[in-house]
Amino acid sequence: MAATPPAQGLPSSDLLSQVRVLRDEVERAELPLDIPSTDAAREGRAALLAQLDDYVIPRLASIDAPLLAVVGGSTGAGKSTLVNSVLRREVSAVGVIRPTTTSPVLIHHPGDERWFRDARVLPSLARVTGSPSDPQPGTVRLVPSDTLPAGLALLDAPDIDSVVAANRSLATQLLQAADLWLFVTTAARYADAVPWELLRQASERGTAVAIVLDRVDPAAMGEVRGHLVEMLREQGLQTSPVFTVPEVDLDRAGLIPEPDIARLRSWLGALAGDQRARTIVIRQTLDGALRSLDTRTGELVAALSTQQSAVFDLKGAAFAAYDTAEEQVKDGMSDGQLLRGEVLARWQEFVGTGELFKKVEAGVSRVRDRIGAAFRGAPAPSKPLDEALHDGVATLVQAEADAAAATVARRWRSTEAGPALLAARPDLARSSADLQEQIERAVRDWQGDVLDIVRAEGSNRRTNARIAAYGVNGIGLFLMLVSFAHTGGVLVAPEVAIAGGTTAVAQKVLEAIFGDQAVREMSTKARTLLLERVQGIYAAERERYEQALGAMTISDGQVRRLGQAAEAVRAAR
Repeated sequence: MAATPPAQGLPSSDLLSQVRVLRDEVERAELPLDIPSTDAAREGRAALLAQLDDYVIPRLASIDAPLLAVVGGSTGAGKSTLVNSVLRREVSAVGVIRPTTTSPVLIHHPGDERWFRDARVLPSLARVTGSPSDPQPGTVRLVPSDTLPAGLALLDAPDIDSVVAANRSLATQLLQAADLWLFVTTAARYADAVPWELLRQASERGTAVAIVLDRVDPAAMGEVRGHLVEMLREQGLQTSPVFTVPEVDLDRAGLIPEPDIARLRSWLGALAGDQRARTIVIRQTLDGALRSLDTRTGELVAALSTQQSAVFDLKGAAFAAYDTAEEQVKDGMSDGQLLRGEVLARWQEFVGTGELFKKVEAGVSRVRDRIGAAFRGAPAPSKPLDEALHDGVATLVQAEADAAAATVARRWRSTEAGPALLAARPDLARSSADLQEQIERAVRDWQGDVLDIVRAEGSNRRTNARIAAYGVNGIGLFLMLVSFAHTGGVLVAPEVAIAGGTTAVAQKVLEAIFGDQAVREMSTKARTLLLERVQGIYAAERERYEQALGAMTISDGQVRRLGQAAEAVRAAR
């Protein structure tokens, strides 16, 4: 056993309260993102939480409770036979079918029952008593024994390398709940990787360890024991006692003969009878567990920060993609592209081409009758133009939304966390199913906004009469066209070229009715209202990604509180 001197005095109540605070912060410090870089930290968090619940807090709260020695080891090492032999009666089932021990057995002196009857240690396991029966998962069987001295309890654990994953996990949990690891191995398996990984953890955490080398050929005893001691020295466990049990025939009761188990029984009895020796062992393991909190919580803080950064990057990708989409729509609303193709063709059908443009130069008044008659007397021809403009705007907004969704999916797939999130939410790789309907409704509503602008500007009698000559719908259509073809109210050559000069007619008419300054303000307002509706649509699309990441978000406060709790334990320790 490592000869680490015990700390002076009993643990303070402040240390216990600070450890409890840390325990609660560790429980809250979940790692929600399924990413390889934090898999180890997630396992470490679970192990840390288990050790705090199963050992550190119970031991701090009951420093004078009996020493708990967990008997652990590899499959077929003879743990249960060893426990039965120490007690000189069968308390733990043995057999050739593996795994044999599937539910742990805790053996205690009858006078120590009060320490183990409740959930002081291993609170996640229910207590059962009586004779062995069918395995009951999630339980620990309590067995009183007069043979075991008061002050010491033995816990026979499942195999650390069991073929049953639940047994392996339980074995590890039980070892972390121990004041002393009584590690059982054999001459054939003492160098196996799995036991040594756990022994390395014990060394790193300062856990008290004793080794039982079981089933050793007496002729090879010296060589095998010497090699094992050398391996222990390399792992910093050179002070751990090593007990050897030769390969012998069991007696009629299925127990190791008394002479071959006497040294181990004597050592356990002396440990149980010497309060100072028990305190040294308890202090060594407890102090080691407390010291390990610094490193283990530090690793958890680092993992939280990693996941925090990952969520931030994922959210950033969504914001950037839809910000770009808004800019693209904004550019499309002012660079003349909405006046190409179908809109241009429908406009030219509606007002004519060359003849009308010539009349614009001669004066708007000579154009008014033709345009006004078209809207007042024959409104049907304007419908295709309205629809073409509606479809053009809707197509632009939809295309940029689809591009944004595709961009987010591509960027998420290039990250560590994104692929799993997209696999769970494949709908995030594309726009919402009802987006087209939302966009078409928004564009129709915007066209209504434009008509409201016209009505508001035409409130005085003179202007209202001019509007009446063309019709509100006609003036509204002109305003939509002009809004998509000028910057600051002034047509520029490239835009005129793109639109084939058609918006010049609309602008001349509007200026004749409202004046050039009013046209600038009206067109700016029309564009702003449309952009606001687009921003609302895109915000709702982006919100899908924020909602998907909502449960994954780790706050700065959460990271800070965990670090502060660890620091408080360190200060109290």
